Amino acid sequence: MSPALLLAVALGLAASVEDLRRRTLPNWLTAAGLAAGLALAAHHGWYGLWAAAAGAAVGFAILLPLCLMRGMGGGDVKLMAAFGSFLGPVGVLVAAALASLLGAMAAVAVLMVRPRTAAIPYAPAIALGAVLSLLGGQ
Repeated sequence: MSPALLLAVALGLAASVEDLRRRTLPNWLTAAGLAAGLALAAHHGWYGLWAAAAGAAVGFAILLPLCLMRGMGGGDVKLMAAFGSFLGPVGVLVAAALASLLGAMAAVAVLMVRPRTAAIPYAPAIALGAVLSLLGGQ
């Protein structure tokens, strides 16, 4: 298992547990994920760092409109940015598409069981989408 995949799985598990338990993602967790992605990318020189930073920016930009419309929390946006640093700009687009599909399926399942649910944790969908995207890129 590559270091990137190992760290992404660890970040995804920690974020999913936090989101399911507390319904929030702490800044230290998303910041540590971003730092880990940038540190891994630094081993590939300036181009690797640029790709990681671009992936983080794209990941942040993809979910920011939903956060501004109060459709999701800021922690989800920062989590997608952290995964973007592992995946790069193209990989994070794939991860976001997968997370959308997985999140929609989870939302339908939850709403069938509890129709009056106000919010559904999105970190598990983001994490699974990112890990699947990372696996697909190897």
